[in-house]
Amino acid sequence: MTNDINSKSRSGYRAKRKKTNIVLNSLIVVVLLLIIFVAYNIFATGNDNASPKKETTKTEQKETVQKDTEQTEAEDVTSTEDDSVTDPAAEEDELSEETSTTDDSAATEDASASEEADESQEVVTEDDGNGVRETEDPSWQPVGTTQTGEHIANYDKSSADWQEMLNAISYATGLDQSNMTVYWLGRDKSTTNGSFSTVASKDNKQKYNVYLQWVDGQGWKPTKVEDLSGNGQ
Repeated sequence: MTNDINSKSRSGYRAKRKKTNIVLNSLIVVVLLLIIFVAYNIFATGNDNASPKKETTKTEQKETVQKDTEQTEAEDVTSTEDDSVTDPAAEEDELSEETSTTDDSAATEDASASEEADESQEVVTEDDGNGVRETEDPSWQPVGTTQTGEHIANYDKSSADWQEMLNAISYATGLDQSNMTVYWLGRDKSTTNGSFSTVASKDNKQKYNVYLQWVDGQGWKPTKVEDLSGNGQ
């Protein structure tokens, strides 16, 4: 009997011990699972929080670099604009100097041209030593004509050509045609389309040789007058 009791006691003790071990093992497993779950959440949350920070940091770095680049470019543009801007006062002074130089040059050229024109427009009067004064006046102009077409000098006293030549002679000498005696009026063989005449006043106190040149469409133009009044001819 005593052995049976002891066996039962031992069996009950072992059963309790197994149950206890099972419970303890279960608790240990549960604790381990909780630890793993908590650790996973901590690490996972930490990674999630760390990633945005890293991305934010990278984004901020990019924005900073971009801002620095834009600022540098803006400074370069401003520097370029500053370099290209000129002082208005200096530019005005330079323009004034150029204008003054241009005006001086233009004035000099105008003066030279005026002097040349004056020289070319001067009346040339020379004495040949025999009392004949030769005059050439560049201001003389053709006296006009009513003739058209090809011109051939006509020395017929009733022709329009003759009358126009008398107009040119009167224009060059100052003699009125009513106070003019025509001693000769004919072709000037020394030139092409030229005429030569010798005229005098009615009292013979004024006597001239007159050289004429035909200008197409404009009429006869005096080219030279020889005053014979002082040579006793």
